[in-house]
Amino acid sequence: MIQIRKSWFELLKDEFNKEYFKKLQDFLKEEYSKYEIYPAEKNIFNALNHVSFDKIKVVIIGQDPYHEPGQAQGLSFSVPDNVEKPPSLVNIMKEIEDDLQVKCHPSGNLERWANQGVLLLNTVLTVRRGQANSHKDKGWEILTRKIIEIVGKREEPIVFMLWGSYAQSFSDLIGNQHLILKAPHPSPLSAYRGFFGCKHFSKCNDFLIKNGQTPIDWR
Repeated sequence: MIQIRKSWFELLKDEFNKEYFKKLQDFLKEEYSKYEIYPAEKNIFNALNHVSFDKIKVVIIGQDPYHEPGQAQGLSFSVPDNVEKPPSLVNIMKEIEDDLQVKCHPSGNLERWANQGVLLLNTVLTVRRGQANSHKDKGWEILTRKIIEIVGKREEPIVFMLWGSYAQSFSDLIGNQHLILKAPHPSPLSAYRGFFGCKHFSKCNDFLIKNGQTPIDWR
């Protein structure tokens, strides 16, 4: 189950030895053997495997993976190439285009962001097909809260994009050296309550430049 790059393993190895994680592993073994679970086991830690700890520039926190076939790839909000973009991702792209006056790539595969230092972290890393939140409260949240806490204590500045009240509940783990950007969730239910017009992407890049870092190409 633990297919994770060495730098992250070193940071999290104590968690992997704790009782809650052993119970989580037992639960996942049974789930993967009985049901269709997303993402594929090799992609569970995709978010961490794309961005090493020292290369993180931006953190975007999601909840759990997409639960329909072919969507989940272990990166929050992202779907593979040639898969229709879910509504929240459509709204994210719309805000980027309005904010930065650019045209986004037609693909919803956000590996292009991850490869630039954007940690696309869901707080629950697996889900049963067709059942949103089916792996909630099984132990993932303990691990991902620890990840956010570790990243939040890093000295080099990072931009945290916290969309919706759930993501914003992690604010207390984030140090003052970082930029916290808050807005409603980009889902169709809430995007019009302040996600549209939040200008998070230009604010993020301004902060990165100010701190001597290369801005993200959000297209």
